[in-house]
Amino acid sequence: MSEETSIVQEWAQAALAGDQSAFGQLVETYQHAAFNLCYRMLGDPAEAEDAAQEAFLRAYANLSRYDPQRPFKTWLLSIASNHCIDRLRKRRLTWLSIEEEGLPPHPSLVSSEAGPEDSYLDNERSAAIQAMLAQMPPDYRAVVVLRYWYDMSYTEIAEVMHTTESAIKSRLFRARQTLANMMEPNSDSAAAVTFTPAMEGS
Repeated sequence: MSEETSIVQEWAQAALAGDQSAFGQLVETYQHAAFNLCYRMLGDPAEAEDAAQEAFLRAYANLSRYDPQRPFKTWLLSIASNHCIDRLRKRRLTWLSIEEEGLPPHPSLVSSEAGPEDSYLDNERSAAIQAMLAQMPPDYRAVVVLRYWYDMSYTEIAEVMHTTESAIKSRLFRARQTLANMMEPNSDSAAAVTFTPAMEGS
């Protein structure tokens, strides 16, 4: 266990014992990760911020259910991803295509050191990815985000989504097919967007 992981688990233990300042440290540590996951799932910065806050509120309200042997980040992202899936299922929103109106990337997802041309390409690529994610079923979107943005193993994703590894592998395979079908009609989009599998053997 790394020093950082050890400190996080100490905060989690203290929070379980009722230390609100310790939970505040957990919020400060993982608010960026929670927001980014919610943003990738929901596509709207304001809604993502609201969803991330709700995830932390739910985590605090359910601290008694947290298993200290489990990474707090995994548990938190499980709450956040499932909350986002619930939101997506309830609203049944019809998303605009990227040709009509691209979704702006959150500033934290784009390097501040990039030049004008690189920034434009990063923005375009991020908008293209977000537009494609927006068209996918919530369950597919979740496995793609957790796999490619958070480098989670199949085991971790299965734990987050309360299902089996084989189910996750099947969803990810179908999600890739869906993405490939989206990119195929437009060669420019296909060239601009590349998903690199993380830890395929895990």
